[in-house]
Amino acid sequence: MTMLPADCAAVTAAPGTPPASGLEKFLRFLSVVTMLMTVPQVLAVWVGRDAGGVSLLSWGAYLFSACLWFVYGFRKRDKTIYLACIGWIVLDAAIVIGVIVNR
Repeated sequence: MTMLPADCAAVTAAPGTPPASGLEKFLRFLSVVTMLMTVPQVLAVWVGRDAGGVSLLSWGAYLFSACLWFVYGFRKRDKTIYLACIGWIVLDAAIVIGVIVNR
């Protein structure tokens, strides 16, 4: 049986990713900070049982957007995008579900 040579991608490892730039590091930091700033809203909806003034339409749109960004980042294999989106999906879903439950 004749064996065909493997393509280069199967034989060699993918080239290493370049180190994160200053902007990428700042964006990662900012993503964590803004998620932390969202935690009080989640606590108000779940612990305080206060969904008054919380827009289900807005938070639903944020959740939808985070899901799309997750898919985009995953397809691009960009951890900066898709890992942050996991946090946003959890937070946005917590608020959406909390608004539905507490209305």
